[in-house]
Amino acid sequence: MQIDKLRGEQLDQLFDAILLLKDREECYRFFDDIATMSEVHSISQRLQVAKMLTEGQTYQVIEKETKASTATISRVRRCINYGNDGYQMVLDRMSEE
Repeated sequence: MQIDKLRGEQLDQLFDAILLLKDREECYRFFDDIATMSEVHSISQRLQVAKMLTEGQTYQVIEKETKASTATISRVRRCINYGNDGYQMVLDRMSEE
């Protein structure tokens, strides 16, 4: 399982810190301090790509709307198809709200 590569004390601390955030404003403040705008943009772009892929959008439409490269779209597609179902879990929860 790929998720085992992620495990470690430093990542546990990061994820625990993220879980302590109470609302969107706290997320903005924390991520503004901890990551570059480019890093945050890349992560949010991947989530949008995953959402569009699961909705059945074509690579061409996704590339145009998100400005993601086809390499990024392919990587997200691989994660959706062969990953740990993290994208699907989050997208399902987002659609419930």
